Amino acid sequence: MQETIKIIGAGLAGCEAAWQAAQNGLQIELYEMRPFVKTGAHQTDQLAEMVCSNSLGSNLPDRASGLLKEELRRLGSLLLACAEQTSVPAGGGLAVDREAFSSLVTERIASHPNITLFRKEVQQIPSDGPVIIASGPLTSSSLSEDIHNWSGKDNLFFFDAIAPIIASESINMEIAFRASRYDRGEQEQGDYINAPLNKAEYDHFIECLLNAERAVLREFEAELLEGVRAGPAAFFEGCLPVEIIASRGHDSLAYGPMRPVGLRDPRTGNRPYAVLQLRQDNLAASLYNMVGFQTNLAFSSQREVFRLIPGLENAEFVRYGQMHRNTFIASPLLLQPTLQSKDQPMLFFAGQITGVEGYIGNVATGLLAGLNVSRLMMNQNLLELPKTTMLGALCQYITHANMKDFQPMKANFGIVPALENRVKGKRQRAAAYAERAIEHLEEFIQSNGLRND
Repeated sequence: MQETIKIIGAGLAGCEAAWQAAQNGLQIELYEMRPFVKTGAHQTDQLAEMVCSNSLGSNLPDRASGLLKEELRRLGSLLLACAEQTSVPAGGGLAVDREAFSSLVTERIASHPNITLFRKEVQQIPSDGPVIIASGPLTSSSLSEDIHNWSGKDNLFFFDAIAPIIASESINMEIAFRASRYDRGEQEQGDYINAPLNKAEYDHFIECLLNAERAVLREFEAELLEGVRAGPAAFFEGCLPVEIIASRGHDSLAYGPMRPVGLRDPRTGNRPYAVLQLRQDNLAASLYNMVGFQTNLAFSSQREVFRLIPGLENAEFVRYGQMHRNTFIASPLLLQPTLQSKDQPMLFFAGQITGVEGYIGNVATGLLAGLNVSRLMMNQNLLELPKTTMLGALCQYITHANMKDFQPMKANFGIVPALENRVKGKRQRAAAYAERAIEHLEEFIQSNGLRND
């Protein structure tokens, strides 16, 4: 008798995983706790409900999100097909009628002869047979506790704020400079990029920061503050937004994440009044994280205020800082690039709980987990996509990132291996990345006998 695959969570990742495995002739039990257990974010009982927005990002072939979509088309993604069927005008992007999209996904999943949908909460990781955990960032407290026990105390995270990430090529190195504090860098040129401010520049920056518009926390995000009073004391001390630190005193940032000690501006030979440090965020050194700059500012305010920092006047934000509830596991310690547990071969994870960001990233990891659990059941080799593809690069990132800095990541060209030959121009370089990815994906599809219709 063939074992049944249990999939926990019927969001974007769970539904895609269920479809892929069911299409391979396997029997699926798909569990969704809504509507009986509320999340505080979802509004309906439909599957694959899109909570934050109706946009799945760019559809252009020379954009990272557009490339990931093209990879999913060639791999036979159900949810991408549903999104395109329910799309609304969005320029070069793919946006959907959210209600029509989730209704269509629900109909396709519920009517599949190999999928049985259960409306109930799963409070523990099932111990029998193959399992995919795709419960998302709003995993129930009971299941979160069980995942916590399975993964170990330090391997489950509840980050409430993240810092922006900037494309390195957009940093003005005529102002910014490389150095480590007291010259304690591993590289001769220094491990950090430093953006220096004099007192007048710092004073202006603080004034604008304190008056900038903040993002509105949704109800489910506001749960982070439950049990404590509103205001600065409501935030976790270990991950304070910069605007909250600044509100505690004019020089709080200059003595905190912007402290200039151990650094000298090579243009003046003197120590700056304050410094923003940027830390390399990927192996290709194409992405840099704004150290200590967790924030809840609106995205437009981040662009306006953070570009006041000398050297960042033309900063390109690959990821904006934000505050939100986000449950995810320590994938570099726990998962293989196949999304299979390192210690339990029958256990897979998919979606945002693995450390990917964005709707289309969730769909993509669901697709891979669904294909691989199927192949496991059919005694076939599991799939590890080429690192030159966007999906392969995402899986490589979440399973090999440095745990010291590990935070969720969306599709971007900064995580893809460098091109063999240098290509000038940002868009030309992106197009070359995409062309290489599709070429390698097609070879992979053919050599592994995958459907691509």
